[in-house]
Parts: sequence; C-alpha cells; structure tokens
Amino acid sequence: MSSKDKQDQIDRYVKGMNKSTRRQQLQKANKKMRRNQASKKARRKDWIPGNLDVVDDWDELEEWDDYEDSERIMPRDEGERRRAVESVAFQPAAKAEADEGETAFIDDEDTLTGMVVEVSKGLFRVQVDDQTLLCSLRGNLSVTETGFTNAAAVGDQVIVRVDGAGGGVIEAVLPRRSLLARPDTFYSHLQQIIVANVDQLLVVSSWREPHIWLELVDRYLIVAERNHIPAVLCVNKIDLLQDPAELAATLRPYRDLGYTVVVTSTVTGAGIEQLRALLADQTTVLAGLSGVGKSSLISAAEPGLNLRTSHISDKRQEGRHTTTQATWHPLAAGGAVVDTPGIREFGLSGLYQADLIGFMPDLEPHAAGCRFNNCLHMDEPDCAVRAAVENGQVAASRYDSYKQILSTLPA
Repeated sequence: MSSKDKQDQIDRYVKGMNKSTRRQQLQKANKKMRRNQASKKARRKDWIPGNLDVVDDWDELEEWDDYEDSERIMPRDEGERRRAVESVAFQPAAKAEADEGETAFIDDEDTLTGMVVEVSKGLFRVQVDDQTLLCSLRGNLSVTETGFTNAAAVGDQVIVRVDGAGGGVIEAVLPRRSLLARPDTFYSHLQQIIVANVDQLLVVSSWREPHIWLELVDRYLIVAERNHIPAVLCVNKIDLLQDPAELAATLRPYRDLGYTVVVTSTVTGAGIEQLRALLADQTTVLAGLSGVGKSSLISAAEPGLNLRTSHISDKRQEGRHTTTQATWHPLAAGGAVVDTPGIREFGLSGLYQADLIGFMPDLEPHAAGCRFNNCLHMDEPDCAVRAAVENGQVAASRYDSYKQILSTLPA
C-alpha cells in the first residue's frame, strides 16, 4: 500500500469516526429534549431537617457533609459493571432484616443448613447430611434486586426449615463464592444462575460428531474469565481422530495460554484417568454443546452414576438434549461434578465490544500498539492486533473467534 493510499484510509476512518461521534451527540440531545422535565434533585445519604429557616449559623449543620450533590447511576465500564453485579450476586438471595435475624435462622432448632443438588419446576432437592429434602422456596425471597431470574440454584448453600413430612422450605440462601450464569430464555435482560459455588469449569468439546466449535469454546473461556473461575479444556471423542498434527495445532494456543488440556475417549478409555485426577476434590461444572459426551464422561469417571447419554442426529450432526437441568453428582474420590444442559449459543450478557479484548489474554497485550485508542481490531488502519495475527504471534483461530463474538455484542 502506497503512502497516499494509507493516508486516504486513515482519513476515511477518522471521518467515519467523527460522523459516528456527531450522530451519538445528536441522539443524546434529542433524547434530552424529550425527557420529562422532572426535578433532578440528587439523592441524599441522610435526611436534612426541613426547618432550615430557623437556623442562624449554617456551620452548625455538620450533617450536611454527608449530602451528595451528584451521583452517577450507570457504571462506566465492564470492570465496574461486574463489581456492581458481584456485590449483589455473591450475597444471599434473601437479605436478613438484621444480623440477629440471620443468626436466629441458623440457631433455630427447626432449621438446617444444606446444599441444593437439583432444581426442577420450582422445587429444590437439598442435601442435608445424609438425607435429601424436597423443598419449596419461601414466598418473599425476591430476585428483583439481583439481576437474576432464580433466587437459588444448584450448588447454593441454603437454610431450610423442616416441615416434619420429609420436606421443607428454603428460608435463606447463604453468600456465594462463585457462580456461572447465562441470559434467561424469556427475559434476555436478566440472567439465570446455572450453578453456584464451583471450583472449576470443565469446557467439553468433541473432536468430531459434532465437530469442535472453537468459537463456543472461547465463549466459555471468556465466561470463566469474567467470573474468576479456573477453566480446563477437554476434547472428547479422539477415537475419531485421523490427523494428530491437526489436533496438536488446534490446541496449541490454549496450552500456550496456560490452560490445562485433556483429550479423552469413552470408547478407548484414553484420558479418563487424567480426567478423574482433575476432578478429585474439586467441584466442577461441565459445559459444552449437546452431544459432545459430557454425561458419558461423568459416567466413565464414576461408573456407578449411570447417567443418560445422547446420540447424534444424522441430519444436523448435533446432539439431543439429555440433561434438562443442572444436576449435582458427588464423586467417590471427593468433590463433585455438575452436569449442565447443552447450550447451542452461550450469551455474554452485559459485555460490550470495547471490553471483549480484555478477556482474551493472547490478544490484549497487542492492543496497546494500535494507532487509535478505541480500535476494535477489525478494519482500522495501523491495528497492532491484526498485525500480530498476520505475523503469527496470535493464532488465526482465536482472532476468528474474537471477530465472531464481537459481532454479537452491543457497541
């Protein structure tokens, strides 16, 4: 490309960027004009006395130091958004009115502490010591402030009030240390908690039948990064492998990033012992497309579980859903696995285009070298990320996933 052509490309990009900025400014101005001209008083931390006219010395009102003259409502970026969500998500789903009330729940002789092992149609199976109770949820456990559509999920530690008939009522959900969630099926602006309090995410893909889907693998890894959950990559059905060099090249970017990678086959038994060692003494959630063999892997690692397995549709080369709800399965060697429903598309609710690069650690370091601070690494001139892909510093497959995922995110 000649210097003139390159300068023309830069000029076109800058002109387009200026036009986009101007359009956003006009949209904001129009929105402001249409907005109801209601009072915009800032909220206060404490109530201010109403009889201010009788005050002679304004310095006497020391409590006015707590008055906030302005307050930002919307978070600025992905990091702040995530902290805001976590501050609620990792709290109990129900807030005790006072510390004494929370203690009373635990000290009450009619209540027990247990763990949710299965959720189905509004009912919860809760493991309490060596017994399993079928429980309902206390009516005023609200999820409206959490951003989630379910107040309790598999893996949650809960306080149960026993009813004396082999069942009980979940009175409270204890604080969570981690969670995995996805956009709700019917309310896309909210999320559904799939599982709580897990130690690692095992991303399961199959080499063939169905073919390994790297974009979905990368989506799961981004979810793990966002939720601070260590991830392990498992490639199943390697008995269908024909070219070992192709498998090695496909998995090299993930090994270079430091991910633990295990290749398995429930037909030949390859990798099952390694998988069993990775699962021991850990609470592991399995995630992957239907038909990749998640249930088969659990059954191979723990033969006594006898989980249902699926077959592949000859027409679509996709698996049928055999796991409809997340289910908890303890392991003899310690720890447990949580089998989740197969998900064809895993959403990244709340993630914006500008934030995506921060969750792909092989691409992010190169972004600092881009000409423009707001470069999205698509077709902008002097993009250091694209240059890194072209010279082999970044795997083309990872960059392809980045572009595909970016196209699904809001600006």
